[in-house]
Amino acid sequence: MALSIEQIRSSLSDGLLSFPITDFDAQGQFQADTYKQRIEWFIEHGVSSVFIAGGTGEFFSLGLEEYKEICRIAVETVAGRVPVIASAGRSVVEAKAFVEAAEEAGCDGILLMPPFLTECPEDGVVEYATQIMQSSSIQFIYYNRANGILSAESVKQLAAQNPNLIALKDGVGNVATLNDIIKTVGDRLVYIGGVPTAEIFAEAYLAIGVNTYSSAVFNFMPDMANRFYKALRAGEKNTVEAIVKDFFIPFCRLRDEKKGYAVSLIKSGAKLIGRPAGEVRAPLTMPTQEQEARLQALIKANK
Repeated sequence: MALSIEQIRSSLSDGLLSFPITDFDAQGQFQADTYKQRIEWFIEHGVSSVFIAGGTGEFFSLGLEEYKEICRIAVETVAGRVPVIASAGRSVVEAKAFVEAAEEAGCDGILLMPPFLTECPEDGVVEYATQIMQSSSIQFIYYNRANGILSAESVKQLAAQNPNLIALKDGVGNVATLNDIIKTVGDRLVYIGGVPTAEIFAEAYLAIGVNTYSSAVFNFMPDMANRFYKALRAGEKNTVEAIVKDFFIPFCRLRDEKKGYAVSLIKSGAKLIGRPAGEVRAPLTMPTQEQEARLQALIKANK
């Protein structure tokens, strides 16, 4: 049975969100059996919503047919326990095809990615998003990042034009701008933290009323990710500061050593805990053995 809009909004508003990595075999092809196990493992560890084929799931490198299979497997595995949100984006034509596939598979919502490549005026981005949102009755989350960044007034306009827009995910990390959006648009939308390694921004997010975020490290350290989130929401400042200092700051420094490591390091982490998902697809690259060794030491020290 499909989840109601109220159930979806509630799950997006409170609880830890995450994006499972996408499983590839040794030949770089989608691997369904281990992906199904990964989704079930996410549910077992209490994730509030599952965002499939997202940035961490390498949406940008997936074909439509394998995307359809990813959606189908995720919906069947989750079986209505939490919302399943799939990604869409690229051109308007491609995005509509991804939206249609996700809707047919039974997904509960769409995370709308920015347009592909070209620099865009804000009114053009609003039109891009509107054309896609109005192609379907499914619920949408707008991902405010990269070449699709919208100001508060543009977000307000997008929400007014599209009743099925229910949330905004921040991919910028500019707290002042996000606060402007929240104060301008109000509770018409749910607000989600979504910068890479969002935990590093979590305290600032919470201060302006953003109660949750997507956790990539949930893919290999779900217990720590949950412990951090619960401490954050409970106001346990010492625990939050200790985890940020001991894990997230060194992890972010390692992540910043090469472009694309916000995804690649997550796949390395999954491999290091015995839940491999293959390597990333080009143009991303995997970490070096030395970098992976440092990640392994970081995981061991923060279990």
